[in-house]
Amino acid sequence: MADLASIEYRLAARPVGMPNDSHFARAIGSAPEPGPGKVRVRNLWLSVDPYMRGRMVDRESYVPPFEVGAVLEGGAVGEVVDSGDENFAPGDLVMSILGWREAFTASAKVLQKLPKGMVPPQAFLGVAGMPGMTAYFGLLKIGALRNGETVFVSAGAGAVGSIVAQIAKIKECKVIATAGSDDKCDFLRSIGVDHAINYKAFSDSRGLEKALRAAAPGGIDVYFENVGGMHLEAAIGAMRPFGRIAVCGMIAGYNATSAEPGPNNLVMMIPKRLRIEGFIVTDHMAEAPAFLADMTQWIGAGKITVKETVLDGIDQTPAAFLSLFSGDNTGKMLVRL
Repeated sequence: MADLASIEYRLAARPVGMPNDSHFARAIGSAPEPGPGKVRVRNLWLSVDPYMRGRMVDRESYVPPFEVGAVLEGGAVGEVVDSGDENFAPGDLVMSILGWREAFTASAKVLQKLPKGMVPPQAFLGVAGMPGMTAYFGLLKIGALRNGETVFVSAGAGAVGSIVAQIAKIKECKVIATAGSDDKCDFLRSIGVDHAINYKAFSDSRGLEKALRAAAPGGIDVYFENVGGMHLEAAIGAMRPFGRIAVCGMIAGYNATSAEPGPNNLVMMIPKRLRIEGFIVTDHMAEAPAFLADMTQWIGAGKITVKETVLDGIDQTPAAFLSLFSGDNTGKMLVRL
């Protein structure tokens, strides 16, 4: 079989501040016929996620930065076209990090074969994949959630936050969540959130903290941090003694061009005996089977509502990514090929 032509997107330049279309370059690549140990895949679904913004910066981190001129990478679900490895056959569905392209040929070692019929394939990029695992381990392990506690999650209508909120409700907790529009707050209420707060109604942390205290007069036990900035400051003010803060992300600062001030009430960690811990989901991959067993059971029982925002076509991938920073998505942002 001849090489497959593949539209792909490369990093054209490293952004300073908010990325725009000029930072992405459209190109035509190819997926050659696979040799021994190689597999050729046609992507069906692509994921874009906030952590990718950090990889556009040339700095040391827990994952290497993207290289200027190279194809960008992200989670993808695809179908095997042909295979030079006995463990993969045409028609198999596989997951990889070789997104931002229509097709590719790669070593079988970088592919994960997906089980059939468990959940829709794209769910392995969302609720049954990295975002779902992030919510699960961040809340239950890092946040050490106990049944009946009060939970606050920022960016509650996002891919991770919406799952955090629903797991907390499964654990019979009171849940407070923020979002950036009234429509998103309506969505949060539809999935069981007790108090949905439009954070754009407040210009600083004082107003947000007042809203948190009104929603949780007894204080917050666990804060799941996705945003940073005034959210963290407000959460510290509203935390109960011995509260736990699981730091997943701080998207409010991802495109900042200078260092933003830290919370001015960080000293309250001492009298409140708070624990703040950052985490990376890949640290918990050995426990993934427990996550998948729980998540598929919850989905099957109707305890988890899956929300996706889908754009169609490989050429929508940059727009899908940029929309993460303007708040256009509700739930998981995906590109369907």
